[in-house]
Order: sequence, then structure tokens, then C-alpha cells
Amino acid sequence: MSQPTPDRKALIIGCGVAGPVLALYLQRIGITPVIFEGRPEPRDDVGFFLNLAENGTDVLETLGIKEDVLEDGHQSNRLVFQNHRQKQLGENPSETVLIKRGLLTKGLREVATEQGITVEFGKRLTDVQIPHEDMVIAYFDDGTEAHGDFLIGCDGIHSQTRRSILPNAPDPEYTEIIDSGAFTRNDSISPSNGVMRMTFGADGFFGYQKVPTGEIYWFENHERKEAPDRDELDAISPEEWKEKLLRLHKDDHNEVTEIIRSTDDRIGKWPVYDLPSLPTWHQGTVCLIGDAAHATSPHVGQGASLAMEDAIVLAKCLRDTEEVQDAFETFESVRRDRVEEIVEISRETGNQKSPSNIVTRKVRDLVLPFFLKRGVENFEEIYSYRVDWNEPV
Repeated sequence: MSQPTPDRKALIIGCGVAGPVLALYLQRIGITPVIFEGRPEPRDDVGFFLNLAENGTDVLETLGIKEDVLEDGHQSNRLVFQNHRQKQLGENPSETVLIKRGLLTKGLREVATEQGITVEFGKRLTDVQIPHEDMVIAYFDDGTEAHGDFLIGCDGIHSQTRRSILPNAPDPEYTEIIDSGAFTRNDSISPSNGVMRMTFGADGFFGYQKVPTGEIYWFENHERKEAPDRDELDAISPEEWKEKLLRLHKDDHNEVTEIIRSTDDRIGKWPVYDLPSLPTWHQGTVCLIGDAAHATSPHVGQGASLAMEDAIVLAKCLRDTEEVQDAFETFESVRRDRVEEIVEISRETGNQKSPSNIVTRKVRDLVLPFFLKRGVENFEEIYSYRVDWNEPV
């Protein structure tokens, strides 16, 4: 196992999921990380929720921070799939942690800062320059710059790091799905007892879980062929969007419409994108991880877990490889096949959610039990992945 070069400094762009996890692992191997976040201040109330699978929680367990970071999460021990009439089509006994995205990123950031890692806010990246093989410079929109030995882009699907080092890389692709998410309370909905219920509806897909506090976490997916403009979606009032979702699910069982109707808080809405395969994830002393390298749609719940996997694997490569560029090449060779397969599986899963008419809906309900059975096998393989920190790359 190679010994890390002393006093190396890593510039980390983005303080979401991947950034703090990577910083903690780099600190462990003697590299000084500094995290730069574009937002002017923490926004721990932003975003909705996600499911963190065991392959992700294991990365936190290796750091010894799992309990602290996930203390506000709720256990999901099973997924139950049903059609619009509430007929069960299949189930998946996967265990995940259901957690609000803002609380997850808050927990990761607080652990990082408690361990002495610097997080600078208001640092929106505008460009990256590589003057020579042992240096990188990050430029920010406030006119400042930062110098380091290498830089890691953890800045998401619309990564400025990626645009800087790979200007000809493909753009994110719209998957023809609009996603919504919200929280509500409704006494008429029975406790979920750890079960996330997923409904393949007449004109959309709906999932929810009622957690022990009584709060209902729910999301909705429906098809739209043309990608909507962000301003167009933002212009739709909460009342209009709720009415739209109620119309889409008017032929579905009562739980779906009851949950939507009872939602008084903001309902988030956004188009779903994933990222086509990039020609490379790195250039010189700069490397991409997480959604910046291989963003996946949310249909198999792996975005955050894959980002955490990337963080521990990249840190191992930097620990066990003398040259930074060689470490980046090793990281990509280790990770590419796994993540691109999951991107493909997730898109295929999304394609099952919105049948175009009553005939395709009936066909879907007939074949879905077989598709879901195969999906369980896929999930078992995805979730069983573990990274042994002590094993050399």
C-alpha cells in the first residue's frame, strides 16, 4: 500500500452528499480537503427525500458516522407494488433508510466540520485551470481563486467542473418523466409499518410511506414527452399543480388522491434527467464523481449511495497509487461498469411507470410481476455491493 504524499491539498467542489464523505476519507489518508459550496449559506430545508440503501449506509458505517448522520431517518424494510385498483403486483424485501435530503446533507456537513474540515460557502465555480501536472486552480464568481494539488467535482448533474474540463461532453438527457415530491399528514392513511407502497396508476406512478411520526413522505412520476422549461414549471402555482396531479390519479385507488388532496405544503416538481456515458471522468489533476460523472434517474434509489461508493473508492485509489492521474484512471476503471449498468436499469425501470393507454396498462399489469421479480434480483445485486476499506485497490 503506497504512502500518501504529505501535505497534499484537495479542492472539493460541492457540499452535497459526495463532497463531505470524500473529504472525510481524504482526511483519513493524510490529505487536506477544502470543500467549496456555491450556495451562500446552508439550506437544510431544500429538497425532499431519498432512500439510502445498504451499499450507501455501509460507507458511512466504515467512517463510524452512520448513527449520527442518519438519526433523523426512518427504516423502510419492504417495497410493495400495486396497480391503480390496489391489487398487489409484487414486492421487494429491500431495506433502506428513508431520509429528508436536507437532513442527510446537514448531517454529513456537520460531521465534516466537527472533524476540522473547512467548508466555504458562496463559492460558485466558474472555471478550472490546470497549469501543470501537480497543480489545479479553481475560479469562483466572487472573483476569488483557490489552488490545490488536485480537484474533485462533486457538483451534481449540471456540474460546472465537468463543463470546464470536458467542454464537448454530452449534456444531461431528459428521461420524459416529471417528478413531484412532498410531505403531508392524513389520519385516514394507516401507518405504513416500514413499508413503502408504490402504485402503478392509470396515468402516473405514486409512492408513499407514513413514518412513525405520522408524516407521510410521497412522490409522483408522470410522463411528458417534451422537456419543460424550469421557468415554466416554476410558474405553475401549488394549487394548479395539485389539481393536475389529482386529475392524473382520479382513476386510482383512494389513498393516492387522499394523500395528494391533504397536502398543504409545497409540492416540488422537476424534470428527471440522467447523464449519457462520458468519454472520461478525469483530466489531469481534476476528477468527477457522483452525479457529475454518472447521474442516474431516481427510479432505483441509488444516486446518493453511488456517490458515497465513489467517495470511498476514490480515496482508496489515492491512498494506494503514487500519482494522482494514475489514481483517477484506476478509479474510473473500477467504477464505470457498475454505475453505467445502474443508470441503464434505472431508466428501464422508469419506462415501466407511465403506460400510454388502457391496452398498454393491461399488458403492463400482466408482465409487471415478471419484471418486478427480475427487478428484485437486480436490487439484491446492487445493494450487496461493499467496499472493503482495508483491502488494497
